[in-house]
Amino acid sequence: MTDVRSFHFISGLPRSGSTLMGAILRQNPRFSAGMSSPIASLFEGIVAQVSAGNELSRMVDDAQRERVLRGVFDSYYADNPAEVIFDTNRAWTAKMAEVLRLFPQAKFICCVRDVAWVMDSMERQYRSKTFENTGLFNTPGERATVYTRTEALAASNRLVGFSYQALREACWGEFADRLVIVDYDILVSRPRDVMGLLYEFLGEPPFEHDFDKVEYDAAAFDAQLGLDGLHRVRAQVAPKPRQTILPPDLFAKYAGLTFWRDLKNCRAFRIVSEPAEQRHP
Repeated sequence: MTDVRSFHFISGLPRSGSTLMGAILRQNPRFSAGMSSPIASLFEGIVAQVSAGNELSRMVDDAQRERVLRGVFDSYYADNPAEVIFDTNRAWTAKMAEVLRLFPQAKFICCVRDVAWVMDSMERQYRSKTFENTGLFNTPGERATVYTRTEALAASNRLVGFSYQALREACWGEFADRLVIVDYDILVSRPRDVMGLLYEFLGEPPFEHDFDKVEYDAAAFDAQLGLDGLHRVRAQVAPKPRQTILPPDLFAKYAGLTFWRDLKNCRAFRIVSEPAEQRHP
């Protein structure tokens, strides 16, 4: 039987609402969404095994590669009855061409936030486990101070730096019109308006979400990272103002890295200001 399910992808910056987005979407009984899945890593591993320079590359042609990669999705979600699957991973914005080859109708939801507040949130997570080294950092030198910790996270091959660069690539790439940018501050302050625009972008019929009962947790996964509550979502979607815990010079260093708010001539659909002002590509 032919699988008629739709696949879409959630990506963007860490600590910017991707888990919250998944928790909201999964209220719709037709949808399946959650925290990051292992598919992107499996995808990358398979491509590496059958690429030039590997002895297996001559044994697998392009059609076979495509079937095998599609098979990863089909196998992973085989027991999932949802009609629409949202798979989450920071890497998807760097693999839009490959993903759209497999799923030509796919769209990408990219959650964003001022990078200074992303760093603030990561630092809060680190400090919440005072007597444990989290899995975020590789060496004692990286963990030493808030300055070394943020510098490590901002590196081009690390959590914040990689996702930021991958998002920039996607926003200026040939598939930008398949991408919607959702600003965290707008999502938590006007969730109903944001989800209405998002459903329009996805081409899905409207659904009435309950923004006072949005819950999600992945306690076991977070525990292995030494970061309790990393993927815990509060029941009510609402802003939670706070003062930053970053030193002023460090906050200023990362503040304003919000290129998505001024993407001239970019075809990406943006939910980054008052919803009434949005444009559809």
